[in-house]
Amino acid sequence: MAVPLTALNASGGNEWLRGALRYIRGALIVLAAFGATAIGGDVYGQVPQQADREDFPQRELVIGTKEAPPFAMKDAEGNWSGISIDLWREVAQRLGLKFRLAEEPNVQKLIEATSRGDYDVSVAAITITAERERSVDFSQPFYDTGLGIAVSVNSVSVWREIIRTMISAGFLQAAGALIGISLLVGALVWLFERRHNEDFGGPLGRGLGASIWWSAEAMTQASTGHRGPITIAGRALAIIWMVVSIITIAVFTASVTSALTTRQMRGLVNGVEDLPGVRVGTLANSATIGFLDGERIKHRTFSQAADGLKALEAGSIDAFVYDKALLAWTVEQHFSSTVQVLDVDFEPQSYGLAMPLGRPYRKAIDVAVLQAIHDQRWKRTLFQYLGEKR
Repeated sequence: MAVPLTALNASGGNEWLRGALRYIRGALIVLAAFGATAIGGDVYGQVPQQADREDFPQRELVIGTKEAPPFAMKDAEGNWSGISIDLWREVAQRLGLKFRLAEEPNVQKLIEATSRGDYDVSVAAITITAERERSVDFSQPFYDTGLGIAVSVNSVSVWREIIRTMISAGFLQAAGALIGISLLVGALVWLFERRHNEDFGGPLGRGLGASIWWSAEAMTQASTGHRGPITIAGRALAIIWMVVSIITIAVFTASVTSALTTRQMRGLVNGVEDLPGVRVGTLANSATIGFLDGERIKHRTFSQAADGLKALEAGSIDAFVYDKALLAWTVEQHFSSTVQVLDVDFEPQSYGLAMPLGRPYRKAIDVAVLQAIHDQRWKRTLFQYLGEKR
């Protein structure tokens, strides 16, 4: 039955309207909850959490970075891209953050500026180390890598290797041992022959010198046979010395030849164990320096990885040691025909986002980073820049 409008006074009409609104609002809440359940957690995960946003400064964040291809790259127009940059954009989207990027020339300057509070977060290929942890906080690691070694693909110079072998510690020790034994045999021959053999008699200098010269001739099989020991003891010593010297010289020659041949075929550097004996280069102000110093490996530093690879290409250094992911990308892009990265990695390292010490938003960033690197888009990002399938 229709209700006349006149039957509703002002108070009753208001009560009816409020009831209708409550009913509509409840229905919308139920529908929203049902929709969220049907769609799943993905939608919820993309919605910025108010509690997380409140931990950040209520302004546009300043994010520090540096060029470290393929993790942070800047094109000619000043636009940034790369693995770390894409990750940060994903984190910022999840947390509902606005930001702008600011550049530093190297990672050391980036860490120092972050520790002073110049940047709210720093994003690049920043290796997490104990020393850096003292001045900044790090997020959960988002990429695990290690150090790599780049070497020239050009064949090793034969004469250069001969010289290097002849001045090596092993060669000098072997040569010194042969000379020492030759001197000892010469002295013994002189003692046995000086009173019975005119070739080794006479004054001390003449007799001892002649004996040592004979010993050297016998060792190298260069003796003409016009002089030699005549006593039984002298001849017995001579026979033993000739046999021993033949074997020793043969082994010595074979060892040197094998070393030279091996280096020609395999190259100077095949792993970490070869670094102490060659000329090594690395990037200035990088975490690699700590490893090289710890292993007491002499090295030369370069301001850019490309400069070090050019020196390697020119033969100024024998190996360039740096983060393997960055090294492999740079070689593939610019030095693929002249430089190769060895199939070895060592000194495991992890990259993370850096923040000033004690910032309240560290936990929110940790959660967002973990969510991002377990997303399918992260796998596509790694494949896009590195060709990796993880």
